[in-house]
Amino acid sequence: MSEESTAVTHPFLDLAPLGADRFAAIEDRVARLLSTEQDVVIMQGEALLPLEGAIRAAAGPGTTALNVITGPYGQTFGDWLRDCGATVIDLAVPFHTAVTAEQIRQAFAEHPRIDFVSLVHAEAATGNTNPVAEIGEVVRAHGALFYLDAVASIGAEPVLPDAWGVDLCVIGAQKAMGGPAGVSAVSVSERAWARMAANPKAPRRSYLSLLDWKERWIDGGRTALLHAPAQLEMLALEACLERIEAAGPKAVMARHASAAAATRAGAVALGGGLEPYVYEARDAAPVATTLRPPSGLVASELVRRALAADPAVPLAAGGGALAKEMIRVNHYGAEATPGAVRASLAALGVALSEQGLTVEVEAALRAVEGAWG
Repeated sequence: MSEESTAVTHPFLDLAPLGADRFAAIEDRVARLLSTEQDVVIMQGEALLPLEGAIRAAAGPGTTALNVITGPYGQTFGDWLRDCGATVIDLAVPFHTAVTAEQIRQAFAEHPRIDFVSLVHAEAATGNTNPVAEIGEVVRAHGALFYLDAVASIGAEPVLPDAWGVDLCVIGAQKAMGGPAGVSAVSVSERAWARMAANPKAPRRSYLSLLDWKERWIDGGRTALLHAPAQLEMLALEACLERIEAAGPKAVMARHASAAAATRAGAVALGGGLEPYVYEARDAAPVATTLRPPSGLVASELVRRALAADPAVPLAAGGGALAKEMIRVNHYGAEATPGAVRASLAALGVALSEQGLTVEVEAALRAVEGAWG
């Protein structure tokens, strides 16, 4: 048998190289999704790459940062900021709520030297979402640089860096966009580029470096890529953007909002002591709904039993210490459907019943139907 006849072939293995023109075109589509005139850089890695890269580029020993903590990612950002030498003021709020613009205003009043604000938009890990538009007005009035993690929120709710005064807006495609995890993007304002250029500790000639992309890609007219792109992930991102454009971003966001409302209503109707983790519906993220188990039961055990009943449902326990007290229904991307919500609640109903609790699965399913927009 010839070598040619035994070679493994697959359409993914025989693609033409992804050129600079197509790479730039995909960046332009991301910019349209964000309704931004800022520069957009697609980085070749999961969203932690631009999240860390943007902080290390824009923050240094002279930075006074207000770091808002509404979930575990805010804690991580604070660690990076301190590692950069920044003075960090943590503003932590309970994970069952959201931060308010008034709390941000008060922080500026108490610490007028704040010149950098870091915030997570929607926290998939805790199920809350923060009022970025209102917060952006406060940050802009004080002239601070505004850094936003919109990885979970993009596709599930509006993300408008220009309108909100966001200087560094990081997104990923793997959640509400229903796309790949291996590439991510950041929009960068002119103010942010200037801050990076003035920062002697900003990474350069580094995989973390945004300035490398600015100087060698953007300033060069986007004609020569820094390195070989992650071709399959870039094509998957392009396909993901095409799908959102075809459906319409508003329709995609409406589907996520309906999934959140239906999950919340269904969980209340299910009974058995299950309750929304985020107290107020206005603070609840459209990307995931978090729930509290009945008193005396461990969330991770209920999730284990629910997944035994239906392994396909998008359920998870909270991370770390939250594993005891939080159940997550991850209704994002392809799971933002009535079917996924119904199946998740039915599986939780089985798990609660096995613990001897009375549940109303049919009532929960009716509530899902009634709440779906």
